[in-house]
Amino acid sequence: MGEHNAPTFPQEIIDEYAALGVDLPALFSAGHLGERMDIRIVEASADRVVGTMPVEGNTQPYGLLHGGASAVLAETLGSVGTMLHGGATKLAVGVDLNCTHHRGVRNGLVTGVATPVHRGRSTATYEIVITDEQGKRVCTARLTCLLRDAPKPAAA
Repeated sequence: MGEHNAPTFPQEIIDEYAALGVDLPALFSAGHLGERMDIRIVEASADRVVGTMPVEGNTQPYGLLHGGASAVLAETLGSVGTMLHGGATKLAVGVDLNCTHHRGVRNGLVTGVATPVHRGRSTATYEIVITDEQGKRVCTARLTCLLRDAPKPAAA
């Protein structure tokens, strides 16, 4: 796993979270599983989240990108979009994920782009399109997240 680039955020999002003392790159990372899979979030807003993942290290026994790896990338990107939509007072919890795998990939980097299908007060749904380095669609996913109230910080 190489050095991770910090995700990019719209300035109003940076300002909102900075006022709360929140480290956005850490909060909107792919977490421990994403780190193991070397997922990198390269762009993030409620309107569009882009991330990459290497095929190497994320394959099934036949040497193809594992469908579960595509699912992890999709859920990561859609969850980040939902969290940005919900704002600093909400948490995104995935409640439905479906993935259609279109073609196999044996090497290189795949890129996922999450865009909103629905953004409401209590749920958000994102479509995530994962492509290979030639721009061919590898997987199409849809994630619906529930927006829950974030826990209040403990009093000091």
